[in-house]
Amino acid sequence: MEPKVFISYSWSSPGHQESIRKYAERLRGDGIDAVLDVWSLKEGHDKYAFMESMVTDPGVSHVLIFCDAEYAAKADARKAGVGTESQIISGEIYSKVAQSKFIPIVCEFDGSGEPLLPVFLRNRIWIDFSSSQAVNENWEKLIRAIYGKPVHEKPELGKVPLYITTDSSSPVNKAELKFYELKQAIVNGKPRLDLYRKDFFDACYEYADALRTRQQAEKDIKGEQVLEDCGKLKQIRDQIVNWILLEAEGADREKFEETLIMVLERLLELKSRPEEVSVWYQSWFEAHSVFVYETFLYIVAALIKVQSFSTLNLILTTNYLLPETMRTSNGFGPFTAFHGGSDALQILAPPGKKLLSPAAELIKRQASREELIFPTLMEAELLILMMAAVSKDNWWFPQTLYYWSGSRPAPLFMRATQHRHFQKLAMITGIKSAEELRIAVKDGFKRLDINRWPNFFLAGINFWESMNMDALDSIA
Repeated sequence: MEPKVFISYSWSSPGHQESIRKYAERLRGDGIDAVLDVWSLKEGHDKYAFMESMVTDPGVSHVLIFCDAEYAAKADARKAGVGTESQIISGEIYSKVAQSKFIPIVCEFDGSGEPLLPVFLRNRIWIDFSSSQAVNENWEKLIRAIYGKPVHEKPELGKVPLYITTDSSSPVNKAELKFYELKQAIVNGKPRLDLYRKDFFDACYEYADALRTRQQAEKDIKGEQVLEDCGKLKQIRDQIVNWILLEAEGADREKFEETLIMVLERLLELKSRPEEVSVWYQSWFEAHSVFVYETFLYIVAALIKVQSFSTLNLILTTNYLLPETMRTSNGFGPFTAFHGGSDALQILAPPGKKLLSPAAELIKRQASREELIFPTLMEAELLILMMAAVSKDNWWFPQTLYYWSGSRPAPLFMRATQHRHFQKLAMITGIKSAEELRIAVKDGFKRLDINRWPNFFLAGINFWESMNMDALDSIA
Protein backbone atom coordinates (compact mmCIF):
# COMPACT_ATOMS: atom_id res chain seq x y z
CA MET A 1 0.00 0.00 0.00
CA GLU A 2 1.43 3.36 -1.05
CA PRO A 3 1.92 6.04 1.63
CA LYS A 4 -0.58 8.89 1.82
CA VAL A 5 0.43 12.41 2.90
CA PHE A 6 -1.49 15.59 3.62
CA ILE A 7 0.19 18.89 2.78
CA SER A 8 -0.31 21.79 5.21
CA TYR A 9 0.83 25.22 3.99
CA SER A 10 -0.06 28.90 3.77
CA TRP A 11 -1.32 30.69 0.67
CA SER A 12 1.46 33.23 1.15
CA SER A 13 1.93 34.15 -2.50
CA PRO A 14 1.10 32.76 -5.93
CA GLY A 15 4.75 31.71 -6.26
CA HIS A 16 4.68 29.75 -2.98
CA GLN A 17 1.39 28.11 -3.94
CA GLU A 18 2.85 27.07 -7.29
CA SER A 19 5.92 25.55 -5.56
CA ILE A 20 3.69 23.55 -3.21
CA ARG A 21 1.64 22.25 -6.13
CA LYS A 22 4.82 21.13 -7.93
CA TYR A 23 6.06 19.37 -4.78
CA ALA A 24 2.72 17.54 -4.55
CA GLU A 25 2.95 16.47 -8.19
CA ARG A 26 6.52 15.28 -7.66
CA LEU A 27 5.46 13.29 -4.59
CA ARG A 28 2.78 11.54 -6.60
CA GLY A 29 5.37 10.83 -9.25
CA ASP A 30 7.38 9.02 -6.53
CA GLY A 31 4.41 6.79 -5.71
CA ILE A 32 3.11 8.84 -2.75
CA ASP A 33 -0.60 9.75 -2.59
CA ALA A 34 -0.26 13.48 -1.86
CA VAL A 35 -3.45 15.26 -0.75
CA LEU A 36 -3.60 18.98 -1.55
CA ASP A 37 -6.51 21.32 -0.71
CA VAL A 38 -6.76 22.81 -4.22
CA TRP A 39 -7.26 19.30 -5.60
CA SER A 40 -9.59 17.92 -2.92
CA LEU A 41 -11.76 20.85 -1.72
CA LYS A 42 -14.77 21.72 -3.85
CA GLU A 43 -17.41 24.40 -3.54
CA GLY A 44 -19.60 23.83 -0.51
CA HIS A 45 -17.01 21.75 1.37
CA ASP A 46 -16.16 22.62 4.98
CA LYS A 47 -12.45 23.35 4.77
CA TYR A 48 -11.90 23.10 8.54
CA ALA A 49 -13.60 19.70 8.71
CA PHE A 50 -11.44 18.63 5.74
CA MET A 51 -8.26 19.77 7.48
CA GLU A 52 -9.18 17.97 10.70
CA SER A 53 -10.08 14.77 8.86
CA MET A 54 -6.74 14.77 7.05
CA VAL A 55 -4.66 15.47 10.14
CA THR A 56 -6.41 12.90 12.29
CA ASP A 57 -7.04 10.24 9.62
CA PRO A 58 -5.01 7.10 10.51
CA GLY A 59 -4.83 6.37 6.77
CA VAL A 60 -2.68 9.47 6.31
CA SER A 61 0.83 8.27 7.07
CA HIS A 62 2.42 11.74 7.21
CA VAL A 63 1.50 15.40 7.42
CA LEU A 64 4.01 17.59 5.58
CA ILE A 65 4.05 21.07 7.13
CA PHE A 66 5.58 23.60 4.69
CA CYS A 67 6.61 26.55 6.87
CA ASP A 68 7.40 30.07 5.73
CA ALA A 69 7.15 33.45 7.51
CA GLU A 70 3.40 33.74 6.98
CA TYR A 71 2.68 30.19 8.11
CA ALA A 72 4.69 30.70 11.31
CA ALA A 73 3.04 34.08 12.05
CA LYS A 74 -0.52 32.84 11.49
CA ALA A 75 0.07 29.66 13.47
CA ASP A 76 1.50 31.55 16.45
CA ALA A 77 -1.32 34.16 16.29
CA ARG A 78 -3.98 31.42 15.92
CA LYS A 79 -5.43 33.23 12.90
CA ALA A 80 -8.08 31.59 10.77
CA GLY A 81 -7.00 29.05 8.21
CA VAL A 82 -3.44 28.17 9.10
CA GLY A 83 -4.09 29.00 12.74
CA THR A 84 -6.98 26.58 12.98
CA GLU A 85 -5.06 23.93 11.08
CA SER A 86 -1.99 24.33 13.26
CA GLN A 87 -4.12 24.02 16.39
CA ILE A 88 -5.38 20.67 15.13
CA ILE A 89 -1.83 19.59 14.25
CA SER A 90 -0.34 20.72 17.55
CA GLY A 91 -3.08 18.92 19.42
CA GLU A 92 -2.21 15.73 17.56
CA ILE A 93 1.52 16.20 18.10
CA TYR A 94 1.04 16.54 21.86
CA SER A 95 -1.23 13.49 21.97
CA LYS A 96 -0.25 9.83 21.57
CA VAL A 97 0.09 10.03 17.77
CA ALA A 98 3.45 8.79 16.41
CA GLN A 99 5.85 11.74 16.33
CA SER A 100 7.21 10.70 12.92
CA LYS A 101 3.83 11.45 11.32
CA PHE A 102 4.48 15.21 11.25
CA ILE A 103 7.40 16.45 9.13
CA PRO A 104 8.23 20.19 9.24
CA ILE A 105 9.66 21.50 5.96
CA VAL A 106 11.40 24.89 6.20
CA CYS A 107 10.79 27.13 3.20
CA GLU A 108 12.30 30.29 4.68
CA PHE A 109 14.88 31.52 7.24
CA ASP A 110 14.89 34.78 9.18
CA GLY A 111 17.64 37.43 9.02
CA SER A 112 19.72 35.65 11.68
CA GLY A 113 19.63 32.34 9.85
CA GLU A 114 17.00 30.72 12.07
CA PRO A 115 14.28 28.59 10.44
CA LEU A 116 10.85 30.22 10.38
CA LEU A 117 8.79 27.68 12.28
CA PRO A 118 5.74 27.98 14.55
CA VAL A 119 6.53 27.70 18.24
CA PHE A 120 5.04 24.20 18.51
CA LEU A 121 7.46 22.89 15.84
CA ARG A 122 10.71 24.56 16.86
CA ASN A 123 12.06 21.58 18.76
CA ARG A 124 11.37 19.11 15.98
CA ILE A 125 13.80 17.90 13.30
CA TRP A 126 13.02 19.62 10.01
CA ILE A 127 13.96 19.37 6.33
CA ASP A 128 15.38 22.34 4.44
CA PHE A 129 13.45 23.37 1.29
CA SER A 130 14.51 27.04 1.40
CA SER A 131 16.07 27.06 -2.08
CA SER A 132 16.06 25.04 -5.30
CA GLN A 133 19.45 23.61 -4.36
CA ALA A 134 18.20 22.63 -0.90
CA VAL A 135 15.17 20.92 -2.43
CA ASN A 136 17.39 18.89 -4.78
CA GLU A 137 19.75 17.95 -1.97
CA ASN A 138 17.00 16.96 0.48
CA TRP A 139 14.29 15.48 -1.74
CA GLU A 140 15.57 11.92 -1.28
CA LYS A 141 15.71 12.51 2.48
CA LEU A 142 12.00 13.45 2.46
CA ILE A 143 10.99 10.48 0.31
CA ARG A 144 12.96 8.10 2.50
CA ALA A 145 11.29 9.57 5.63
CA ILE A 146 7.84 9.00 4.12
CA TYR A 147 8.63 5.44 3.08
CA GLY A 148 10.40 4.73 6.38
CA LYS A 149 13.66 3.87 4.63
CA PRO A 150 16.35 6.18 6.05
CA VAL A 151 19.88 6.19 4.60
CA HIS A 152 21.36 5.21 7.96
CA GLU A 153 19.45 2.39 9.58
CA LYS A 154 20.15 1.07 13.02
CA PRO A 155 22.05 -2.21 12.59
CA GLU A 156 20.85 -5.41 14.21
CA LEU A 157 22.47 -6.43 17.46
CA GLY A 158 25.34 -8.82 16.96
CA LYS A 159 26.65 -11.54 19.20
CA VAL A 160 28.35 -10.83 22.49
CA PRO A 161 32.14 -10.70 21.81
CA LEU A 162 33.98 -13.85 22.77
CA TYR A 163 36.32 -11.88 25.01
CA ILE A 164 33.26 -11.09 27.18
CA THR A 165 31.90 -14.63 27.30
CA THR A 166 35.28 -16.29 27.83
CA ASP A 167 38.02 -15.84 30.39
CA SER A 168 40.50 -14.58 27.80
CA SER A 169 41.29 -10.90 27.48
CA SER A 170 42.90 -8.84 24.75
CA PRO A 171 46.60 -8.12 25.18
CA VAL A 172 47.75 -4.53 25.46
CA ASN A 173 48.99 -3.25 22.09
CA LYS A 174 52.04 -1.00 22.51
CA ALA A 175 53.03 -1.23 18.84
CA GLU A 176 51.34 2.01 17.78
CA LEU A 177 53.18 4.03 20.44
CA LYS A 178 56.51 2.34 19.63
CA PHE A 179 56.05 3.04 15.93
CA TYR A 180 55.43 6.72 16.69
CA GLU A 181 58.63 6.83 18.75
CA LEU A 182 60.58 5.18 15.92
CA LYS A 183 59.15 7.59 13.36
CA GLN A 184 60.07 10.61 15.49
CA ALA A 185 63.56 9.23 16.01
CA ILE A 186 64.04 8.90 12.24
CA VAL A 187 62.59 12.35 11.49
CA ASN A 188 64.73 14.00 14.16
CA GLY A 189 67.89 12.12 13.19
CA LYS A 190 68.34 10.51 16.61
CA PRO A 191 71.24 8.07 17.10
CA ARG A 192 70.86 4.34 17.79
CA LEU A 193 67.80 3.77 15.63
CA ASP A 194 68.30 0.02 16.06
CA LEU A 195 67.03 0.30 19.62
CA TYR A 196 63.83 2.07 18.50
CA ARG A 197 63.28 -0.55 15.80
CA LYS A 198 63.84 -3.35 18.29
CA ASP A 199 61.32 -1.86 20.72
CA PHE A 200 58.79 -1.48 17.92
CA PHE A 201 59.10 -5.02 16.57
CA ASP A 202 59.23 -6.50 20.08
CA ALA A 203 55.91 -4.75 20.79
CA CYS A 204 54.41 -6.13 17.56
CA TYR A 205 55.61 -9.63 18.33
CA GLU A 206 54.51 -9.60 21.97
CA TYR A 207 50.98 -8.51 21.08
CA ALA A 208 50.60 -11.14 18.36
CA ASP A 209 52.24 -13.85 20.44
CA ALA A 210 49.87 -13.22 23.35
CA LEU A 211 47.00 -14.23 21.04
CA ARG A 212 48.57 -17.63 20.22
CA THR A 213 46.67 -20.58 21.62
CA ARG A 214 48.63 -22.54 24.17
CA GLN A 215 45.89 -24.35 26.07
CA GLN A 216 42.59 -25.37 24.52
CA ALA A 217 40.14 -27.92 25.81
CA GLU A 218 38.44 -28.60 22.47
CA LYS A 219 39.94 -30.03 19.29
CA ASP A 220 38.71 -27.24 17.03
CA ILE A 221 38.66 -23.53 17.65
CA LYS A 222 35.38 -21.95 16.57
CA GLY A 223 35.32 -19.79 13.48
CA GLU A 224 34.13 -16.83 15.55
CA GLN A 225 37.31 -17.02 17.63
CA VAL A 226 39.54 -17.23 14.53
CA LEU A 227 37.69 -14.27 13.00
CA GLU A 228 38.00 -12.22 16.17
CA ASP A 229 41.72 -12.95 16.53
CA CYS A 230 42.34 -12.07 12.87
CA GLY A 231 40.63 -8.75 13.49
CA LYS A 232 42.94 -8.06 16.44
CA LEU A 233 46.05 -9.11 14.49
CA LYS A 234 45.12 -6.70 11.70
CA GLN A 235 46.55 -3.92 13.91
CA ILE A 236 50.00 -5.52 13.72
CA ARG A 237 49.67 -6.05 9.97
CA ASP A 238 49.09 -2.33 9.55
CA GLN A 239 51.96 -1.29 11.81
CA ILE A 240 54.41 -3.47 9.87
CA VAL A 241 53.16 -1.95 6.60
CA ASN A 242 53.54 1.53 8.11
CA TRP A 243 57.17 0.72 8.90
CA ILE A 244 57.87 -0.49 5.34
CA LEU A 245 56.34 2.64 3.80
CA LEU A 246 58.42 4.72 6.22
CA GLU A 247 61.83 3.11 5.78
CA ALA A 248 61.88 1.27 2.44
CA GLU A 249 63.06 4.34 0.55
CA GLY A 250 65.63 5.39 3.15
CA ALA A 251 69.34 5.74 2.58
CA ASP A 252 70.42 2.59 4.45
CA ARG A 253 68.91 -0.08 2.20
CA GLU A 254 71.14 -2.82 3.60
CA LYS A 255 69.93 -2.18 7.14
CA PHE A 256 66.31 -2.05 5.99
CA GLU A 257 66.58 -5.37 4.16
CA GLU A 258 68.37 -7.01 7.05
CA THR A 259 65.59 -5.88 9.40
CA LEU A 260 62.86 -6.99 6.99
CA ILE A 261 64.24 -10.53 6.79
CA MET A 262 64.30 -10.62 10.60
CA VAL A 263 60.68 -9.43 10.70
CA LEU A 264 59.62 -12.11 8.23
CA GLU A 265 61.33 -14.85 10.22
CA ARG A 266 59.59 -13.68 13.38
CA LEU A 267 56.28 -13.82 11.52
CA LEU A 268 56.96 -17.49 10.83
CA GLU A 269 57.45 -18.03 14.55
CA LEU A 270 53.97 -16.62 15.14
CA LYS A 271 52.27 -19.12 12.81
CA SER A 272 54.12 -22.10 14.27
CA ARG A 273 53.38 -24.19 17.32
CA PRO A 274 54.88 -22.68 20.49
CA GLU A 275 57.79 -24.85 21.64
CA GLU A 276 56.29 -25.40 25.10
CA VAL A 277 53.09 -26.88 23.63
CA SER A 278 53.40 -30.66 23.27
CA VAL A 279 49.75 -31.58 22.68
CA TRP A 280 47.87 -29.56 20.10
CA TYR A 281 45.61 -29.44 17.06
CA GLN A 282 46.62 -27.59 13.92
CA SER A 283 43.36 -25.60 13.96
CA TRP A 284 44.62 -23.78 17.05
CA PHE A 285 47.02 -21.78 14.87
CA GLU A 286 44.69 -20.85 12.00
CA ALA A 287 44.27 -17.18 12.97
CA HIS A 288 48.03 -16.63 12.93
CA SER A 289 48.39 -18.65 9.73
CA VAL A 290 45.98 -16.30 7.95
CA PHE A 291 47.60 -13.26 9.59
CA VAL A 292 51.08 -14.22 8.33
CA TYR A 293 49.77 -14.97 4.82
CA GLU A 294 47.89 -11.66 4.72
CA THR A 295 50.83 -9.66 6.08
CA PHE A 296 53.21 -11.21 3.53
CA LEU A 297 50.89 -10.11 0.71
CA TYR A 298 50.82 -6.59 2.18
CA ILE A 299 54.61 -6.50 2.45
CA VAL A 300 54.98 -7.47 -1.22
CA ALA A 301 52.29 -4.95 -2.25
CA ALA A 302 53.96 -2.19 -0.21
CA LEU A 303 57.35 -2.89 -1.80
CA ILE A 304 55.77 -2.75 -5.27
CA LYS A 305 54.20 0.59 -4.34
CA VAL A 306 57.53 2.14 -3.27
CA GLN A 307 59.33 0.42 -6.17
CA SER A 308 61.81 -1.47 -4.00
CA PHE A 309 62.48 -4.04 -6.71
CA SER A 310 65.81 -5.32 -5.41
CA THR A 311 64.19 -5.86 -2.00
CA LEU A 312 61.39 -7.80 -3.66
CA ASN A 313 63.98 -10.04 -5.30
CA LEU A 314 65.61 -10.56 -1.91
CA ILE A 315 62.50 -11.59 0.02
CA LEU A 316 61.26 -13.82 -2.84
CA THR A 317 64.57 -15.67 -3.21
CA THR A 318 65.76 -15.86 0.41
CA ASN A 319 65.71 -19.10 2.37
CA TYR A 320 64.33 -18.27 5.79
CA LEU A 321 65.44 -19.79 9.06
CA LEU A 322 62.37 -21.71 10.16
CA PRO A 323 61.13 -21.91 13.77
CA GLU A 324 62.15 -25.05 15.65
CA THR A 325 58.66 -26.56 15.39
CA MET A 326 58.50 -25.99 11.58
CA ARG A 327 62.02 -27.07 10.61
CA THR A 328 62.78 -29.51 7.86
CA SER A 329 66.10 -31.30 7.30
CA ASN A 330 68.29 -28.22 6.82
CA GLY A 331 66.26 -25.81 8.94
CA PHE A 332 65.52 -23.34 6.13
CA GLY A 333 62.56 -22.76 3.84
CA PRO A 334 61.54 -20.50 0.91
CA PHE A 335 58.80 -17.84 0.85
CA THR A 336 56.18 -20.58 0.47
CA ALA A 337 56.32 -20.91 4.26
CA PHE A 338 54.24 -17.71 4.48
CA HIS A 339 51.23 -19.30 2.75
CA GLY A 340 48.29 -19.99 5.06
CA GLY A 341 44.60 -20.64 5.39
CA SER A 342 41.71 -21.49 7.69
CA ASP A 343 38.81 -23.89 7.31
CA ALA A 344 37.19 -22.40 10.41
CA LEU A 345 36.59 -19.16 8.48
CA GLN A 346 33.95 -20.92 6.38
CA ILE A 347 31.59 -19.08 8.75
CA LEU A 348 32.07 -16.14 6.34
CA ALA A 349 30.26 -18.06 3.59
CA PRO A 350 26.65 -17.16 2.71
CA PRO A 351 24.06 -19.65 4.04
CA GLY A 352 24.17 -22.90 2.11
CA LYS A 353 27.38 -21.93 0.29
CA LYS A 354 31.05 -22.83 0.66
CA LEU A 355 33.93 -20.44 0.02
CA LEU A 356 36.74 -21.51 -2.30
CA SER A 357 39.14 -19.74 0.05
CA PRO A 358 37.90 -18.49 3.43
CA ALA A 359 41.29 -16.83 4.01
CA ALA A 360 41.00 -14.82 0.78
CA GLU A 361 37.47 -13.74 1.72
CA LEU A 362 38.71 -12.44 5.07
CA ILE A 363 41.67 -10.65 3.45
CA LYS A 364 39.26 -9.00 1.02
CA ARG A 365 37.00 -7.87 3.87
CA GLN A 366 39.95 -6.56 5.88
CA ALA A 367 41.49 -4.62 2.97
CA SER A 368 40.87 -1.24 4.57
CA ARG A 369 44.06 0.66 3.68
CA GLU A 370 43.45 3.40 1.10
CA GLU A 371 46.95 3.20 -0.37
CA LEU A 372 46.95 -0.61 -0.62
CA ILE A 373 43.50 -1.63 -1.79
CA PHE A 374 42.53 -5.24 -2.46
CA PRO A 375 43.49 -5.20 -6.18
CA THR A 376 47.08 -4.31 -5.18
CA LEU A 377 47.13 -7.41 -2.95
CA MET A 378 45.96 -9.54 -5.88
CA GLU A 379 48.72 -8.01 -8.02
CA ALA A 380 51.23 -8.88 -5.27
CA GLU A 381 49.99 -12.48 -5.24
CA LEU A 382 50.26 -12.67 -9.02
CA LEU A 383 53.92 -11.65 -8.71
CA ILE A 384 54.46 -14.26 -5.99
CA LEU A 385 52.92 -16.89 -8.28
CA MET A 386 55.35 -15.87 -11.04
CA MET A 387 58.27 -16.22 -8.64
CA ALA A 388 57.03 -19.66 -7.59
CA ALA A 389 56.85 -20.62 -11.27
CA VAL A 390 60.37 -19.48 -12.20
CA SER A 391 62.01 -21.21 -9.24
CA LYS A 392 62.91 -24.87 -9.42
CA ASP A 393 60.88 -26.31 -6.60
CA ASN A 394 58.72 -23.59 -4.98
CA TRP A 395 54.94 -23.68 -5.05
CA TRP A 396 52.20 -21.15 -4.33
CA PHE A 397 48.42 -21.35 -4.53
CA PRO A 398 47.10 -17.80 -5.20
CA GLN A 399 43.95 -17.69 -3.08
CA THR A 400 43.09 -14.00 -3.52
CA LEU A 401 43.09 -14.45 -7.29
CA TYR A 402 39.73 -16.19 -7.02
CA TYR A 403 38.52 -12.57 -7.02
CA TRP A 404 40.49 -11.56 -10.10
CA SER A 405 38.26 -10.17 -12.83
CA GLY A 406 38.86 -11.97 -16.13
CA SER A 407 42.38 -12.03 -17.55
CA ARG A 408 43.26 -8.36 -17.76
CA PRO A 409 46.97 -7.69 -17.07
CA ALA A 410 47.84 -6.33 -13.64
CA PRO A 411 49.44 -2.82 -13.73
CA LEU A 412 52.95 -4.03 -12.82
CA PHE A 413 52.92 -6.48 -15.72
CA MET A 414 51.09 -4.20 -18.13
CA ARG A 415 53.73 -1.49 -17.69
CA ALA A 416 56.41 -4.12 -18.37
CA THR A 417 55.30 -4.04 -22.02
CA GLN A 418 57.76 -1.12 -22.19
CA HIS A 419 61.45 -2.00 -22.00
CA ARG A 420 62.28 0.35 -19.15
CA HIS A 421 59.51 -1.09 -16.99
CA PHE A 422 60.42 -4.65 -17.94
CA GLN A 423 63.82 -3.96 -16.39
CA LYS A 424 62.04 -3.62 -13.04
CA LEU A 425 60.41 -7.00 -13.48
CA ALA A 426 63.76 -8.41 -14.52
CA MET A 427 65.29 -7.05 -11.31
CA ILE A 428 62.62 -8.81 -9.26
CA THR A 429 62.83 -12.16 -11.03
CA GLY A 430 66.55 -12.13 -11.78
CA ILE A 431 65.76 -13.08 -15.40
CA LYS A 432 67.03 -10.47 -17.86
CA SER A 433 65.30 -11.56 -21.08
CA ALA A 434 61.55 -11.54 -21.70
CA GLU A 435 61.85 -14.70 -23.78
CA GLU A 436 63.78 -16.48 -21.02
CA LEU A 437 61.11 -15.36 -18.54
CA ARG A 438 58.35 -16.73 -20.79
CA ILE A 439 60.10 -20.09 -21.00
CA ALA A 440 60.66 -20.22 -17.23
CA VAL A 441 57.06 -19.27 -16.42
CA LYS A 442 55.65 -21.77 -18.94
CA ASP A 443 57.78 -24.56 -17.46
CA GLY A 444 56.79 -23.48 -13.95
CA PHE A 445 53.08 -23.49 -14.77
CA LYS A 446 53.49 -27.02 -16.07
CA ARG A 447 55.32 -28.08 -12.91
CA LEU A 448 52.65 -26.43 -10.71
CA ASP A 449 50.01 -28.11 -12.88
CA ILE A 450 47.86 -24.96 -12.93
CA ASN A 451 45.68 -26.45 -15.65
CA ARG A 452 44.31 -28.71 -12.93
CA TRP A 453 43.10 -25.73 -10.89
CA PRO A 454 39.51 -25.97 -12.22
CA ASN A 455 37.93 -23.15 -10.24
CA PHE A 456 40.24 -20.61 -11.86
CA PHE A 457 39.55 -22.07 -15.29
CA LEU A 458 35.78 -21.97 -14.74
CA ALA A 459 36.03 -18.33 -13.67
CA GLY A 460 37.85 -17.50 -16.91
CA ILE A 461 41.06 -16.48 -15.13
CA ASN A 462 44.17 -16.88 -17.28
CA PHE A 463 47.36 -16.33 -15.29
CA TRP A 464 49.51 -16.13 -18.42
CA GLU A 465 47.44 -13.26 -19.82
CA SER A 466 47.15 -11.59 -16.40
CA MET A 467 50.95 -11.51 -16.30
CA ASN A 468 50.94 -10.00 -19.82
CA MET A 469 53.49 -12.65 -20.80
CA ASP A 470 53.17 -12.42 -24.59
CA ALA A 471 53.66 -8.63 -24.63
CA LEU A 472 56.49 -8.24 -22.10
CA ASP A 473 59.36 -6.01 -23.30
CA SER A 474 57.72 -5.53 -26.71
CA ILE A 475 57.83 -1.71 -26.78
CA ALA A 476 61.02 0.35 -26.61
